[in-house]
Amino acid sequence: MPLSKFDGPAGMRDRMRDTLLVHRNELVSLLSRYVAKGKGILQAHELVGELVNIIKEDETMQKLNDSPFVEVLESAQEAIVLPPFVGMALRPRPGVWEYVRVNVYELSVDNLSVSEYLQFKEELVDGECNGKYVLELDFEPFNASFPRPTRSSSIGNGVQFLNRHLSSIMFRNKESLEPLLDFLRTHKHDGHAMMLNERIQSISKLQSALSRAEEHLSKFPPDAPSSDFEFR
Repeated sequence: MPLSKFDGPAGMRDRMRDTLLVHRNELVSLLSRYVAKGKGILQAHELVGELVNIIKEDETMQKLNDSPFVEVLESAQEAIVLPPFVGMALRPRPGVWEYVRVNVYELSVDNLSVSEYLQFKEELVDGECNGKYVLELDFEPFNASFPRPTRSSSIGNGVQFLNRHLSSIMFRNKESLEPLLDFLRTHKHDGHAMMLNERIQSISKLQSALSRAEEHLSKFPPDAPSSDFEFR
């Protein structure tokens, strides 16, 4: 299967690359253990188990346990081993999936799209194919008008999500949201901005900031004092 040119989310891929830069030998030793098991599927507990075993055998491998690669393993749902490749399905948070593939011999890391990952997985049984005669069914048109949650916090809170979705229908274009942005920017107390600072000058920046803030706040318990995060 040729190397992917898919330019998707780079979060987990970057963590693996960072680990390769700093702990190349240690990560190669671990990945080589996966490859040595031969062609097949490794479950999440098997991936973590190999890390635990290699640390027990060599204390210097503890470096891996303190590296960004641990986040990759903690989010891994499965790994596909097709030597010299190891492909992983990663779920860093609810509703968010990433797919990466490592060439253990060349030490290269690539993102895969969903279809590329499934094709890679199918090669376990069918072997490498050119993809010219693959049947694909597109069900997307059936879901075109159905609202989809884009934030992890919406999962499990369907009623709240639909309420927000219905409310947003009143603001179908960004121009209609400008008055709200102006209100939030001018809301002050004793000369200090209460809602937004001067760095947020557009609706797109507000949406991006809200997404990052929600992800950051999710790491704190509900009863955490504001002093723990007010300057972030």
